[in-house]
Amino acid sequence: MTPAVKSSAAVQQSDVVLRYLRPHKKFPNLWCPGCGNGIVMSSLVRAIDKLGLAKDNVVLVSGIGCSSRMPVYLDFQALHTTHGRALAFATGVKFARPDLKVVVITGDGDCLSIGGNHLIHACRRNIDITTILINNYIYGMTGGQISPTTPSGSVSTTTPYGNMEKQFEACELAKGAGATFIARTTVYHTSQMDRMITEAIQHRGFSFVEVLSNCHTYYGRLNRLGQATALLRMFQEKAARGKAKSIIDEESKDMIVTGVLHRDDEKTELCDEYQKLLDSLSKGKA
Repeated sequence: MTPAVKSSAAVQQSDVVLRYLRPHKKFPNLWCPGCGNGIVMSSLVRAIDKLGLAKDNVVLVSGIGCSSRMPVYLDFQALHTTHGRALAFATGVKFARPDLKVVVITGDGDCLSIGGNHLIHACRRNIDITTILINNYIYGMTGGQISPTTPSGSVSTTTPYGNMEKQFEACELAKGAGATFIARTTVYHTSQMDRMITEAIQHRGFSFVEVLSNCHTYYGRLNRLGQATALLRMFQEKAARGKAKSIIDEESKDMIVTGVLHRDDEKTELCDEYQKLLDSLSKGKA
């Protein structure tokens, strides 16, 4: 591919993103230069554009955190809710308007700490919501504190001598709780991320996409891992696409398994079951 073609493709992708931004809204954004949240936002927009979804038929829901500011910038229906409660609000939206595409944007602290119980039951119910968990291993907005996904031994502002706790495996939790589409990718693998988010939105049931992202301002700096480019390079080197976790564990426990990790198209979706109940009751009364 020639440089001219690459440049044209990049401009085309940029134009797609610009069509979905709220004009003159909160720009420049609050994300640190080089933050992966913008990469995820672009990927989400490209997925929605590819699927041809109308803006008014998409609802973005978020809680509190750096990534949770994303719905503020995008020109869709939006709810910016309280800390950890995005999935509770999203469940209400989906029940009230099952025809809408509901997407939750959340972070590792927001989703797995205070919001962990909501995640478990949204997975269990298999309600048709797409959750994008942007995992940067730390609380970025509030000062670099430890989060449920901070790797053992890592330094944070609340673990200056290293994290003694075990790291939460978000995708394993989602699978055990009953989610029917689970995928993992990184902010380095943008083409893969586009595909994963597109498939997640299309899937009928609870979809969970974990995106490993960089927080060089806190996690990278405190652990002396370098700037954004160094962390992106780390994702590139550690990603093991197309390999089973058992093989990865034998080769290197530091490798990151990416791609679609689990899919179940047989389990019934909650709103569909609720509609069946309403139809049944309606016939009984008639």
